[in-house]
Amino acid sequence: MGNKDLVLLVLIAVCVFEGCYCKTVTYDHRALVIDGKRRVLQSGSIHYPRSMPEVWPEIIRKSKEGGLDVIETYVFWNNHEPVRGEYYFEGRFDLVRFVKTVQEAGLLVHLRIGPYACAEWNYGGFPVWLHFIPGIQFRTTNDLFKNEMKRFLAKIVSLMKDADLFASQGGPIILAQVENEYGNVEWAYGVGGELYVKWAAETAVSLNTSVPWVMCQQEDAPDPIINTCNGFYCDRFTPNSPSKPKMWTENYSGWFLAFGNAIPYRPVEDLAFSVARFFETGGTFQNYYMYFGGTNFERTAGGPLVATSYDYDAPIDEYGFIRQPKWGHLRDLHKAIKQCEEFLISSDPTYLQLGKNLEAHIYYRTSNKCAAFLANFDSSLDANVTFNGNSYFLPAWSVSILPDCKNVIFNTAKVVSQRNLHGVSFSGTTSVNEFSLASSAWSWYKEEVGVSSNHSFIKPGLLEQINTTKDNSDYLWYTTSINVKESIAPGQEKEAFLHIGSLGHAALVFVNKRLVGFGFGNHEDASFNLSEKISLNQGDNTLDILSMMVGLQNYGPWFDIAGAGIYSVILADLKKSSKDDLSSGVWTYQVGVEGEYIGLDKISLANSSLWIQGNRLPINRSLIWYKATFLAPEGKGPLSLDLASMGKGQAWVNGQSIGRYWPAYLAPSTGCTTNCDYRGAYDASKCLRNCGQPAQTLYHIPRTWVHSGENLLVLHEELGGDPSKISLLTRTGQEVCAHVSEADPPPADSWQPNLEFMSQSSQVRLTCEQGWHISMINFASFGTPRGHCGTFNPGNCHANVLSVVQQACIGQEGCAIPVSTARLGDPCPGVLKSLAIEALCSY
Repeated sequence: MGNKDLVLLVLIAVCVFEGCYCKTVTYDHRALVIDGKRRVLQSGSIHYPRSMPEVWPEIIRKSKEGGLDVIETYVFWNNHEPVRGEYYFEGRFDLVRFVKTVQEAGLLVHLRIGPYACAEWNYGGFPVWLHFIPGIQFRTTNDLFKNEMKRFLAKIVSLMKDADLFASQGGPIILAQVENEYGNVEWAYGVGGELYVKWAAETAVSLNTSVPWVMCQQEDAPDPIINTCNGFYCDRFTPNSPSKPKMWTENYSGWFLAFGNAIPYRPVEDLAFSVARFFETGGTFQNYYMYFGGTNFERTAGGPLVATSYDYDAPIDEYGFIRQPKWGHLRDLHKAIKQCEEFLISSDPTYLQLGKNLEAHIYYRTSNKCAAFLANFDSSLDANVTFNGNSYFLPAWSVSILPDCKNVIFNTAKVVSQRNLHGVSFSGTTSVNEFSLASSAWSWYKEEVGVSSNHSFIKPGLLEQINTTKDNSDYLWYTTSINVKESIAPGQEKEAFLHIGSLGHAALVFVNKRLVGFGFGNHEDASFNLSEKISLNQGDNTLDILSMMVGLQNYGPWFDIAGAGIYSVILADLKKSSKDDLSSGVWTYQVGVEGEYIGLDKISLANSSLWIQGNRLPINRSLIWYKATFLAPEGKGPLSLDLASMGKGQAWVNGQSIGRYWPAYLAPSTGCTTNCDYRGAYDASKCLRNCGQPAQTLYHIPRTWVHSGENLLVLHEELGGDPSKISLLTRTGQEVCAHVSEADPPPADSWQPNLEFMSQSSQVRLTCEQGWHISMINFASFGTPRGHCGTFNPGNCHANVLSVVQQACIGQEGCAIPVSTARLGDPCPGVLKSLAIEALCSY
């Protein structure tokens, strides 16, 4: 026996006795090849820092039950190396623990190391210290940058190898990514960009991960790197080499939220259509961005003005609850596609034109065994088509899946999975407990306006904010003096116009310590100009400007050098038509506000005499800190803080930052729809909710951040609000419903190709969150029920099946009721009937 054979036997023995799974991962033109077999894989993005380690297993379990095979995550350089050479992999940044948690669930991992992430994450995931290396240029052929990037790539790869997490070591990691969406901005870097792409690819391959590397949105990704697609639709995408598989690394389940914008959402019918079209046209790996979005805790939200919630209208919502019908409809889609897997990996698709905007793609396993996808990609017209000698109805903008080229087991436009009656977590009076924090519970500290500590410094001219604060704080004070030399009559003031120009993102302006204006930008353009009529006294007057960041830029060419802060201050005399440019004068600066230096957010100061308590709670004041204690409600579920009564600021619970809030910034009053037509191409502005309302009023408090007894809540309010109207919410139940017709296909997981299609019943399936149970049936009718979820009433044809449904469902975590006259009776023979049920899940 040779040495190589002996090593092989040892490896096999180790795998057997330690329970690992040795894998080889390669690829060909059709798919990823794992242990010699092509795989059809459904993936979903879950970012470990946007939730808590304690809930990772539950979120991953729900992802697996939703039909996912792979979990995809970015790696966040700025939080793993906050100081150059000092690494942090603890708490919710414990990357190894996260990957192992995925492995324990039996799922695979795509590790997007980058190290540029974008991800609406602060500075795109780059550490700010990187910016201050003299001579550095990001994401181009700059040796200073490349050295740092290579060092971090090697650090993460080494970390994964040391924990035996790559597939060849028996771990779950089957893919890695270098860079991220660089093809979108490569043009801005010229030849340096082209050379950088080649260098990044060579560097990645040299790290010997033993798994394929990908570059998303990178048409010039050199071999052996797989170039992949990102977007709302990727059915038309073609890899840059015939030897590479068609892969989709970001299918947007919705869109991110920004302060001042309406809430975007994506209908599940369109999302399912995009997925089915991708697999229909030759794709074999698809990833939802996001499958669980989570929360931008602390100041991790990117910018400008990305909100604290990163819910993304994902199948699992920000709080970890399943979002229906999105989760369920996609689960059924995944099961239907899995029924076709052996066909999808056996051949390339055969294309067949069925009519205008109508087509079929057929996959053959043998000459007489096939699976087919029938598509109608017209945005308005339904159609009847003939395929394989049979007639099929295809709604507009839909795909039907036929795993035997004969029977339809799924159509993307037909949603039969259960629905939640309330789309947003913690809404609905029957499912939420609310605890108010009364005025008497609050203490406060009024902050000084302007420079307040010995950390101030004096400089001529206006300083750019990021280079000054180094992102150690959102805040930078700009302070100067305005001298009025002319005589002013007693009791009179001089009137003038103050014109301020800012690169972003917001600013409070004070004259003689009195608030005179507030300016701000938006996500699309953070810069703004502010003009205010002011009154000045004879002699010296103080001008204090508090410039506020709302997340460092995270996207775009040369985003790392995007500026922020005040760049122009001009005083215009109303009477003399003269202007005085204060921009080049002498200014006093302070990084951060007074309360930050004191440490008012810290638990150690909870009982400090600095806090004032009295019968008259000051409200609608700028630059004020509030403190209260609360008792956490019973249960294990997440909590939500309703901050609708506040203006703008930051919040902490027991010293942990739950992020920035800004409910005073309302979305535009027009452009929203509650019933968005899913048909036709989707974009991030097509389907919007909450016009004229704040982007976000509810703020996630992880249950692990609170404890029995008193908990500390601290707010830093910048604009003004009323904390006495703040409430704490916890979910106690969820209203669910489903409506399924006799004519609807049976569940994909119950379909067997050797059985006649019509012999299998459609089913109404209801499922509660794990640990919750169906406690009440609010409506049940078999026949021709009218209305929709939340408004059902019996139709002319009605069988009272309440007792049947109660017997099958009450006390259960989930139940399934066949939609058949044999089970439910026949109230109107010869009429197509359906079963509608509304139920309450409780714990």
